[in-house]
Amino acid sequence: MTPDTGALASALSDALATGDDTAVSAAYAAIGAYHAARGEVDGACFFWTQALVFALCAGDPVAEATLRERLTQHGRV
Repeated sequence: MTPDTGALASALSDALATGDDTAVSAAYAAIGAYHAARGEVDGACFFWTQALVFALCAGDPVAEATLRERLTQHGRV
């Protein structure tokens, strides 16, 4: 089941409002996954890059490693 784009946008907006870099990273990663599921690699990689930036800011090594792996698979890192 693919999440509703409105729900994804709302989750991102809420995360940005809190200033919680981990939550923002997770929201961007979810939007990237949505685009990947639709075969939209460029869109997915854009959002995964944003997620990676926030994962780095949050000091989240697990998210960082996962996102780098996804981006590397698509030749982006």
